Amino acid sequence: MEDTFDFIINDEDEVLLLIFAREGDPKDPVIEINPDTKTAILHRNEEDNIMLYEVPDEVIDSIQDADNLLVCELSKEEKEEDSKIVRAYEADISL
Repeated sequence: MEDTFDFIINDEDEVLLLIFAREGDPKDPVIEINPDTKTAILHRNEEDNIMLYEVPDEVIDSIQDADNLLVCELSKEEKEEDSKIVRAYEADISL
């Protein structure tokens, strides 16, 4: 469950990545996108890397036109609707 993620694209074609909160703060976060394999790696800090599989084509298309990606880390709650944003930050995009 820790590696569960979701992408949201808003009306301005900006992408938001939702993940569950992790230990430690992000430091110089970068997301590496591989359009060929439809995968990505979010480097939160020097010790924490999150592998993302099956990234949707529309997300890859939107990310290719952006400089950074907004990441929201959510609390893990018994009921999904009770989750709260623990931290939000921008990650630089590397293609």
